[in-house]
Amino acid sequence: MTAEPEVPGTPVQEQAAKTPPKRKAGVPVWRTGKPDAFLAASVDAARAAVEGITPSATIGPHLAAKSEGDRLVTHLFESRLPGYAGWQWYAVLTRNSRSKVVTVNELGLLPSEDSILAPEWVPWAERVRPEDQQEEPEAAAPEPGTEAPAAGIPDADGREPAGESAGTTDDDGARAGA
Repeated sequence: MTAEPEVPGTPVQEQAAKTPPKRKAGVPVWRTGKPDAFLAASVDAARAAVEGITPSATIGPHLAAKSEGDRLVTHLFESRLPGYAGWQWYAVLTRNSRSKVVTVNELGLLPSEDSILAPEWVPWAERVRPEDQQEEPEAAAPEPGTEAPAAGIPDADGREPAGESAGTTDDDGARAGA
């Protein structure tokens, strides 16, 4: 009941791996190798489309035309936009079957392998290192078990604590805290 005869001495698994898979009915096979010749030659249409979203001075020379599918081609242009060194403008062009009318599908700016990109985002909790955390100065910290008296509040004896505020005056000559 098999379509191919069994070869003596070959396991069934090896033979099954060599046979091409059968195509499912209704599922198209897309060609992505060779770009559509008409769309690949439409560099001027792609450049004009990109000029619709950025000044022509920011668009460099044409770099490539890549096939993305049947009658679907992406044109890449060098970016001369300040701050985007290594990036590329792109225009995706398409057309109907047997038509000579080019349609712009998508436009934008993409990074290339040579682009300078921001580093990956790291959550704050993972970014903080032990040396980033500030230590309290030991001289300002009270000793364990004692509390520093608040300014202007009398101690248990009824006297105000001696400090800077005891003898200072404000601009009108009035004593601070009075």
